[in-house]
Amino acid sequence: MQLLAVGLNHTTAPVALRERLAFAPEQLGTAVAAARNWFACADSKGGDEAAILSTCNRTELYAASNAANPLDAGAQFLADFHKLNYSELRPHLYMLPQHDAVRHTFRVASGLDSMVLGETQILGQIKDAIRTADEAGGLGTYLHQLFQRSFSVAKEVRSTTEIGAHSVSMAAAAVRLSQRIFDKISEQNVLFIGAGEMIELCATHFAAQNPKSITVANRTMERGEALAHRFNGKAMRLAELGSQLQQYDIVISCTASSLPLIGLGMVERAIKARRHKPIFMVDLAVPRDIEPEVGRLNDVFLYTVDDLGKVVQTGMENRQAAVAQAEAIIETRVQSFMHWIDDRAVVPVIQGLQENSEVIRLLELERARKLLAKGESVDAVLEALSKGLTAKFMHGPQQALHRAQGDERAQLAELLPQLFRGRR
Repeated sequence: MQLLAVGLNHTTAPVALRERLAFAPEQLGTAVAAARNWFACADSKGGDEAAILSTCNRTELYAASNAANPLDAGAQFLADFHKLNYSELRPHLYMLPQHDAVRHTFRVASGLDSMVLGETQILGQIKDAIRTADEAGGLGTYLHQLFQRSFSVAKEVRSTTEIGAHSVSMAAAAVRLSQRIFDKISEQNVLFIGAGEMIELCATHFAAQNPKSITVANRTMERGEALAHRFNGKAMRLAELGSQLQQYDIVISCTASSLPLIGLGMVERAIKARRHKPIFMVDLAVPRDIEPEVGRLNDVFLYTVDDLGKVVQTGMENRQAAVAQAEAIIETRVQSFMHWIDDRAVVPVIQGLQENSEVIRLLELERARKLLAKGESVDAVLEALSKGLTAKFMHGPQQALHRAQGDERAQLAELLPQLFRGRR
């Protein structure tokens, strides 16, 4: 069984490609089942496992497969599922086998592969992805063990290093950028589109600046009202965006919509109604909530998740010592996991040996019982039993040694005494 991780992230692909490869939450279960079937059709012996992680910064397929070339199969699946040209997608993909896949999984869970170094949100996203994969029947022994260990590694990194001590969150970066446009956020009206975890984080940071007003626009009014109430704000429906957008100076959007919620025409009308007073907009969604053409307007300052990523990279020098510690922990845990995989590989061999030994034992035991039934002495039967067991157990190794030649015979001659050295 081969472990693998195939995907792309914020370092290998622009947001325009990441949004085309992203999986909507309601797609994940179906996609996991489709991935397992895809591997099964790629000359696999069965038992394939799959899980998919899709966030604003990455889309990754994790799998364990017996397919002839599982890495290529995984990459081809991602392209096929989204109807993308494989030759266009391939240069942006990383295709990681075995221990490289394990190391990558541990680094992702620990926040070392995130745009915001050391952030903890990714761990919750992985847990959600694994829960979905499990419900879709995608997890087996290998992936279950891989992700359980990744959670333990992430906890160890978090508790024994200062990896998160100097991190700058995406939400904090959004505030910092908005302050370049507006001297005082306290005089601005802020609109949050969506009511998920990222919007909640952003709302918390902006609320600390005491903006003039806070509004939450969400598809579900109940959830939008609940979030708005926490910050003494108000809620509105997404359908009202077109008529209300001109009221807001700062717009932060992060939803799971597969299509843009804010188009060029809507923003052009808002700018005209505002008499060209600037709007600061941040689109944290992948796929994007705001049409990229909006960024070309003179009075709009539009930032994507990749733009914020450049801001949060500052202060890397302060984190290098913590990174080195975290990498050392991860490397140790990778070796431990690979040892577990090696042990799994010999399980069938051990089971075969045990089954063969049991057959020999039962045959010799039956022979001994027959001798006892004929009236043979117990000592004679025990002597025959011990010699019979010894002869049958030694037959295979002796035959192998006689058939072997050259280096193979030398290796067997060195190994067999160790295998058959009994305890005294």
